[in-house]
Formats: sequence, C-alpha cells, structure tokens
Amino acid sequence: MARSASFWLVILAINLSSFLALMEGTIISNALPTIVDTLHGGNTYVWVGSAYNIACAALMPATGALAQAFGRKSVTLSSITIFSLGCVLCGAAKSMTMLIAGRTIQGLGGAGIFTTSAIILSDLVPLSDRGLFNGLYQITWCLASAIGPIVGGALSQEGQWRWVFYLNLPFALVAAALVLTCLNLKTPGRTWEEIMHLMDWTGNFLIISCSTSIAIALTWAGLTYSWSSWHVLVPLCIGCVGLVAFFLYEFWLAKQPLVPVALMGNRTTLSGYLQTFILPIPFLALVYYLPLYFQICKGFSPIKSGVQLFGLSFSAPPFAVIAGISVKVTQRYRPQIWLGWITGIIGMGLLGSTSSTTAVGTVIGFEIIAGAGYGAIFSSLYFPVLAPLPISSNALALAFFSFVRVFAQIWGITIGGAILQNQLVKNLPQQLLTQLSLQADVVFDIIPLLPELEEPLLGEVRAAFASGLRLIWQVMAGISGLGLLISLFMQHMRLHTSVDSDWGAIEKQGPVDKENEPKPVNAAPIN
Repeated sequence: MARSASFWLVILAINLSSFLALMEGTIISNALPTIVDTLHGGNTYVWVGSAYNIACAALMPATGALAQAFGRKSVTLSSITIFSLGCVLCGAAKSMTMLIAGRTIQGLGGAGIFTTSAIILSDLVPLSDRGLFNGLYQITWCLASAIGPIVGGALSQEGQWRWVFYLNLPFALVAAALVLTCLNLKTPGRTWEEIMHLMDWTGNFLIISCSTSIAIALTWAGLTYSWSSWHVLVPLCIGCVGLVAFFLYEFWLAKQPLVPVALMGNRTTLSGYLQTFILPIPFLALVYYLPLYFQICKGFSPIKSGVQLFGLSFSAPPFAVIAGISVKVTQRYRPQIWLGWITGIIGMGLLGSTSSTTAVGTVIGFEIIAGAGYGAIFSSLYFPVLAPLPISSNALALAFFSFVRVFAQIWGITIGGAILQNQLVKNLPQQLLTQLSLQADVVFDIIPLLPELEEPLLGEVRAAFASGLRLIWQVMAGISGLGLLISLFMQHMRLHTSVDSDWGAIEKQGPVDKENEPKPVNAAPIN
C-alpha cells in the first residue's frame, strides 16, 4: 500500500526524537569523567546517569494514560519540549546539582517520547504490517545505545562536553515541527471529568514510588554503599513490596488499570513482557562494559574504545530489520525470537572465553554474533506482547512495554557493575588496592592511574579486569538462557490486521475493524 509523504515524515519524527532520548541514556558514559572533573562532582557522579533513567522509567506508565486522555500529538510535543528544557539546563550547568536536575527533566521528557512514539506507530500501522516499521524503530534503539558512548567520548575529549546536551536541540526542533505539521490522528473528545476518570492515580503513585525506590537502591549498591547496607536493603525491599502491591492493585482493584488486565490470562503476553525485561540486561552490559575492555586491556583511548562498538552497532540493526521483515512476510514471530536468543547465548559464551591477550578482531567477531542475536529479538518481542491483546489496549500495553525495557536497563548496568567491582577487589594486586577507595567505583579510580603503571603491574591489572569482564559475559549468557527458556511458553497468535478506530489517522491508512478485533481470552493459538 502506497503511503503519503506525511506518514513517512511522522515515522522520521518519532524515530528522530526517540534516537535523541535514547542516546542521552548512553552518551554520558564516556563523557562522565570529564564532566565530574569540571564540575567537581565527587561521588555524586552516579546520579548523572541514574537520574535520567529513574525519571524516564518511573513516568512511562503514566504517559500512556496521558496519551489516552489528552491525545498523542499534545503529549508528544509536550515531551519533546520538556526534554529540550532538560538539555538546556544540563548544557548550562555550573554545578552537579544543576546537572542532575537537568538530567531528571530530560528523563521526564524522554519517558513521553519513548511511549508516544510506540503508540503512534500502532495507531498508524496494523500489527500484521508493522514488522518493517518496528524493525526500523529498533534500529533507533540499537544505534543510539551503541553510538552514544562514541559521541560522548569524542566531545569530552575535545573539551566540549556541554555539546553532549546542546547537540540535541536543533534535532528536537525538527522532530517537533514534523509532529506538529504532519501528525493527524483522531482524538476522541473528552471532558475534564472524563479525563480525570481515565487516570489511574493510585496505580501511578505506586509504580512511580516503587520503581524509584528500587532504582535508587540499585544506584547506591556497591558504589556509595555496600549491598548489605541498610541504605540499599531498605529502599530495595520497600520497592519490591511496592511492586507486588502495584500488580495486586492493578489486577483486582483498579478501575482504569495501567497494565492490561488480560496479561494475567495469557501466557504469550506474559512471556513477551518477561523477555522484554531480560533482553536489555545483556545488551546494556555489552554497551557499558565492552568499551572498558578495549580501554583498559588494550590501552585504547575512549574514542577508539567506543569505535570498537561498531561491531554491535552494525550487527544488531540489520538483523532487527531482517527479523521485522520476516515477521511481516511469515506472520510468525517465535522462530525469530528463538534463533535470536540462541545466537545471543553463543556470542556471550564466546566473549566469556576471552582474556586480556585475546586478539581485538576475535573479540569484535564475538561481539557481532551477540549483537546479531539481540537485534533480532529487539524487533520481534513487540508481537507476542500485542497479538493476544485487544487493539484498544495498545496504548497502555506499549507504555508498560517501554517501562519494562527501560527499567531493565538499570538492572543490566547494576548487575555488570557489581560483578566487575567484586572481581576487581578480589583480583587486583594488593599494592594497588591500598591506593583505592573500596567504597567507590574502582573502575573510575583506577583508569587515571593506568598511564603511570609499568609491567608487570600493568599486566596484572589488565588480567584482573579481563577476569571480571569475562565473568560478566558468562553471567549474561546465563541470563540470555533464561530468556530462551521463557520464550518457549509463547504460543503463536494471529496478528491484528486493523488499527484502533478511535485513534487511527484522519487520512485513512488501512482497514479498521474494531468490533471484530481478537479477544485475548477466546483467541485460539495457531499451532
């Protein structure tokens, strides 16, 4: 079916805005040492990345409800504006407090961008035709995750770290202009009383509170405080109890639940959500910790270390598109997911066999294998989540889908960091450990010391890092194995061939048949 120029411009806008918001989650990693040094950040550096992720994850379920209440266009434009305001504050920051505040505001805007982008795509394209478009959207996720550290490292190395934030502004303006002029979706007219009734205030309070509490605990764990400290255990326990309370409330008490109630009755959707949580954990471990291997074990600069991630950047996106197209052609999604998990396990397992002396080309080859597997999964998990649910649940289902994915990223970074920290404390030479603060991030403490180290001490340090990273890859292979196991519970469901008649494009994009949409309980799986 031929599609209008406005349609493609909207696709460009949601991918561009998502790319900017996604890159802000990873661009800070290589730029952080320079920023901390300039603003005299000390131990508060951990909040520069965490503030963004916490704010982003916590608000995502609410943005789905806001999009239902106020319409897609208004929420998208508001989100881009809030994100841009955060960029300005970060770029102009004179202190760590101002920078962290700006990062929090960026995260609030990013939450709306992620959620509405996925919802708008579902409004414009039926699920059965969404394979290619979802593959293109997943390219945005993969590229932003992999390119962010390279851009951040390059700008900080040139002393231009403020442009890490300012660089977003012209592109955000273009995205907002495209949304404003080209996005024409139906918006059901509602009174303020109806809008207030649509908002699940208790559910929003619970999910924001418990996810923030868990994220704070994970941010502190192993860095600011030990895992056994009450500073970590108390917010972690409160958050986990709150998360249980949230789901109990949503499934049995909420009148306008944030989470699709049909999730509890369908193993395919539940499997899709669980895999959505698992997938970012190994993928983000690659993005965050593989550059450390090249920087420390191979002596590369931050920029050159980031460039080595091109193996991930150029393997995950093509396989995301290939998997997406194959879903459209075959109308099946399980084989792509199974093959993706198996390939990811193989790639991580091979990385788990490397040492500080392994050839660079060999490591990049293993990285490409893992990236290809995870890329295929990224563009395929969308389908088992949505196929069993009624089309009218799209907005809330996708908002929760985005929340699960971003919330999992915090776990991926934390698990990898905890493993590496513990292994370094265990394996680093004692004469070097006496110079370090074991309550802080050993990685950040030791990188400035590397140029001063000589053999054999330098070789011992590199071997210790390689050992810690090797264990990370082995653990991530095991986590990927869990993802494969959970994927076996999926059934194949027919993909919807219509869009939601309440929210479809004013310029008709395809068949709309809301009355005959599949119902999750009665829908029969295809064997």
